[in-house]
Amino acid sequence: MNRTRFVDSVRRLVPLAWPVLVGQVAVMMFSTIDTLMLGRVGPEDLAALAVGSAVYVTIFVGLMGVVLAVGPIAGRQFGADDLPGAGQTFVQAQWLSVLLCVPGCLALWFPEPFIWLAQLDATQADKVRAYTRPEAFALPAALLFTAFRGFSTAVSRPKAVMAMQLTGLAAKVPLNAVLVFGWGPIPAMGVAGCGWATAIAMIGQALVALVLLRRDAFYLPFTIPQLWQTRPDWQQLAGLVRLGLPMGGSILVEVTGFTFMAFFIARLGATPVAGHQIAVNLVAMMFMISLALAMAALTLVAQHLGAGQKREARIVGRHAMVLGALVAATVGAVVALAREPIVALYTSNPEAAAAALPLLVWVWFFHLGDALQTVAAHVLRAYQVATLPMVIYVIALWGFGLGGGYFLAFGANGNGAVGFWQAATAGLIAAALLLSLLLRKVFDENR
Repeated sequence: MNRTRFVDSVRRLVPLAWPVLVGQVAVMMFSTIDTLMLGRVGPEDLAALAVGSAVYVTIFVGLMGVVLAVGPIAGRQFGADDLPGAGQTFVQAQWLSVLLCVPGCLALWFPEPFIWLAQLDATQADKVRAYTRPEAFALPAALLFTAFRGFSTAVSRPKAVMAMQLTGLAAKVPLNAVLVFGWGPIPAMGVAGCGWATAIAMIGQALVALVLLRRDAFYLPFTIPQLWQTRPDWQQLAGLVRLGLPMGGSILVEVTGFTFMAFFIARLGATPVAGHQIAVNLVAMMFMISLALAMAALTLVAQHLGAGQKREARIVGRHAMVLGALVAATVGAVVALAREPIVALYTSNPEAAAAALPLLVWVWFFHLGDALQTVAAHVLRAYQVATLPMVIYVIALWGFGLGGGYFLAFGANGNGAVGFWQAATAGLIAAALLLSLLLRKVFDENR
């Protein structure tokens, strides 16, 4: 690898990646704030958050993945200097968001299949519903903002997305404090307060993004009309869905391979799932670094492909994989070695802390596999290769991860929650290896 070219790639990736990282950390802070505040309320509310947030994430990310097909398509159009075409793709991504809200909101309002899967008692089930039903109001705003995020990142405008995400976080913190703990005439709502705070913050964030589209001169050349002034273009929608369904399927398998752990671990009791929630939040925060780099790589590779620069696309894609591995290995080592003081920041409950610490032993290899697979998957999406990665995810993350985790956790010599983390680590490493091999093949075919 040419060192000069690698440094050049890093200099191009970092300006795109750091605003994405800041914005995604702001998004993850929603869950972190919920976890930190409910850790002071009690393990029952924290356990309800673990299951309820797993329900929301499972539904949202699957639909989000479909909407994010706007990124590779608009990125290529931007690279080819077809700005009105990219604007039209964004409008149709907004229509797709509206259509996907219908099944998503229904699933959040009636989360009974997830409650059954977690085998919750009536009290815990009520707490989960109290969290997911407000999230049904958050979902439409979240999906419309996803279309804005995918489009803005694809056209090298990630700072606009970051600004909106920071705005949402600024609203979330005081709303959460008031609604979770109560204030004056407002009663303490516990886990339900987290759901309502998220809904209010997400709606406000989407409205601010709408104003930005109208006021920011950067977006004028894309000639983006108001959504209500347009109609769905079924041909363009079909193109988004053809790419978006396998993308959404891949993300859904990736996330459910992780979030479904919460449903199964919930069978072990409130304390194990509370410890799992702490570990989940920490690892998810680490993943944001890799995701930011992956999205930056997708943007640059798609733009190079749109401009017909195949060699440059390959170089950036390869360098993104190397940079992702180096950063993940470093971050994973730091967190694994400092896991005790880190867990102490999340909870003062000794039982929850004791449940979380063994899970973080696996964080180093878990995070490395997670980083490599997400960078490889995003570069493949820039090439509009999404179906085979979805198959790889099913085998590695559902087969090795969930299937193997269930066996290790509940088998004859069950390891409990640790068993799921052991299997999930193996599944992520397998996915990273298979996706890397597929990416190499795609590079060879696009010379």
